[in-house]
This record gives sequence, C-alpha cells and structure tokens, in this order.
Amino acid sequence: MNTQPTVFAQIMAFLPLHEFRKCVRRYGGDYKVKSFFCLDQFLCLAFAQLTYRESLRDIEACLQTMKNRLYHMGIRGRVSRGNLAHANETRNWRIYADFAQVLIAEARRLYRDEDIGLELKNTVYAFDSTTIDLCLSLFPWARFRKRKGAIKLHTLLDLRGSIPSFTHMTEGKTHDVRILDELPLEPGSFYILDRGYLDFSRLYTLHQHRAFFVIRAKSNLRSRRIYSQAVDKTMDLISDQTIARRLRGPEQGRTEGDRRSREAPQPARDEEKMIQRRPAWFLASGDGD
Repeated sequence: MNTQPTVFAQIMAFLPLHEFRKCVRRYGGDYKVKSFFCLDQFLCLAFAQLTYRESLRDIEACLQTMKNRLYHMGIRGRVSRGNLAHANETRNWRIYADFAQVLIAEARRLYRDEDIGLELKNTVYAFDSTTIDLCLSLFPWARFRKRKGAIKLHTLLDLRGSIPSFTHMTEGKTHDVRILDELPLEPGSFYILDRGYLDFSRLYTLHQHRAFFVIRAKSNLRSRRIYSQAVDKTMDLISDQTIARRLRGPEQGRTEGDRRSREAPQPARDEEKMIQRRPAWFLASGDGD
C-alpha cells in the first residue's frame, strides 16, 4: 500500500498556508461557512490550474474519481459544482489577490540573483497587455465589439524569473496607455514598453520617479538630434543619438532630452538590407550607457 503523499500535496507543501489563513481572517472568508472552506476552494482551483481543467464540471469529475485521496490532498469539504460555483461567486477575491502578492514576493526573493543576460543589477520589467475573448451571451458586461466580448489583462513582468509583479484587468476597449497611470514605479528600475504606451507626459512621470524606460518609437515622431555617440557595430546597433522633441504650441516649454537607438532587427549579415526596408527605432530615458 502506497503511504507517500500525492504529488499535488507535495507541491502544496511549499506554500505558506499560514499566510493564506491570515488573508482569510482579514476578509472573513470563512465566516458562517460550515463545510467548503476557502482553503478547499483554493486547493480545488490550484488543482484545476495545474491539470488544465476547463470547467467546474471538469474539476468535479476529475476530483470525484480520486475521492479516497482528497483528504490526503488537503481537501476536506465536499467537492461539487454547486459548492465551487457558490464559493467563486460569494468569497472575497481580495483573499486570493493578497495571497498572490505573498507568493510573488517570495518568488522574487528566490530569483533576485538570476542572470538575465544583461550587465544590470537593476530590476528589469516588461509591460504589455493581452486581450481575452469572452462569450458575450455569458458575459454581457464585457462588450468589446457589436457581437464580441473581451477583457484586457495588463501584466508587469519581472524578467528575473518571469514573475508577474503587477496585473490589472480592464474592459477590452481600454487603451493600453491609460494603465501607465496605475503602474507601480520603482526608482532605478527599467521598464520595457511597446509603442502603444508612447505618451510623453506619462513617460515623463517615470523620469520624475527616477525610473528608466525603453520604448518602441512611432514613425511620425518629430525630433531633432543633439549629438551622436559611438556605437559597437557588433551589437547590431546602427546609431545612438541624444535627441530633443520638436514641440508645438503649449508644449514648447519642455525640452527634455531622450536617448534614441536604432537597432537592426536581423543579424548583421542582413543589416544593410533590413535598415533600408524597415529600421527599428527605440527611445530610452537616462544618460547611462
């Protein structure tokens, strides 16, 4: 007879469940609950995530086939679609949001010395969004197009360990650049952004917080060169320039400089061809190398 704990139980043993219980007490998650507690709900959803379950029916059917092992997996309550649906609908989502931040902090501590292939000790983040399609008949509040529903998930990824340190969910119609106002800024950190986030007033906020950014420039950017610096051709860099924007109207009072690099998107052997066809322009803040 096998007396060893299940693989799932061994994985869950790494979690600081005392911190999870603190989150449950903070928001009264188990208040007046008699059987299917917050920990049962969390373990069921963790199992569903790890085993790629696609629905409540799928979760129930899979767990019911191993009913004799549920106790050893840490699940004490009765697993059913009704219990899962009721818990998902009524439990405070902040319990799991707070516990996620606990896990993220622990993961970042474990990966803080990981080599990311850059000679940087600073924290490097990548920020982008993804659109998640939803069925409009099931989620009428998520209207995106006339016959299509969607939401946007904006994620700030710590490149050391590929750990999501900040997530924000919005309507599908929300423009990406507006989420820069919600972004937690850390002095000395680098933020890698796509061209959809190009808004100089918001990027200036990053500069004021002593953070750095690297962003893809748009083709209609109006600028003038202040001076050029030498570049290492072996690094696929074509030019490195300090520029100033050509401003119009009330913006003319601001003369902040930005650092711009044109980088060939293909290896050096195709460099000239690719530059003539489609050069890639990037803006970066700061005066560092």
